[in-house]
Amino acid sequence: MSRFTLRQKKALETKQRIIETALDLFSRKGFDHVTVDEIVKVSKTSKGAFYVHFNSKYEIFLEKFKEIDEFFANVTETLPKEISMYEKILLLNQSQMTYLRDSLGMDLIRTVYMSALSPNQPKFLSDTDRSLFRVVHSLVEEGQETGEFKKDLSAQEITMLITRCMRGTLYDWALFGEEFNLVEEGQKFIRTILSGIITKA
Repeated sequence: MSRFTLRQKKALETKQRIIETALDLFSRKGFDHVTVDEIVKVSKTSKGAFYVHFNSKYEIFLEKFKEIDEFFANVTETLPKEISMYEKILLLNQSQMTYLRDSLGMDLIRTVYMSALSPNQPKFLSDTDRSLFRVVHSLVEEGQETGEFKKDLSAQEITMLITRCMRGTLYDWALFGEEFNLVEEGQKFIRTILSGIITKA
């Protein structure tokens, strides 16, 4: 037996169509050049349907990032149990950069960063309650508990440094373009940070 009624299924399909249409338009035209009217027209939905699901076009980004955060949570479940926290953080970063490169793409990342700078938008990228922050924090905390990582800085401070690396790498990708190898540069950046907190054998 289906968990959803026909009406609920239709609503979910409409919401997904709005998201996909909006993300495609943002990527091609830039966030500021796309209106709700255009999203509604291209997605063949109504303004009423749009506002049932979203308060603004920016909320479509938030919806996409919730999806991405679910990805981070799922990745941690697949990390090999026997490897070190250092290796787990590297693998998480590699998975993150690969996923964002292939799932969002550079143009959309540029748009996300530009929109995030607007004073009227929610600060989702820096929200420390996001799955990404919580996942990294738990890995750092475990690394400190097992003696793999130093305790000069708190787990929260180290988490902020690591996630800052991640955001910075994505920003540089948007800045430098195709010549910038997102996955490779992300690994270099994270390794450099981790080398400062790892306990030397």
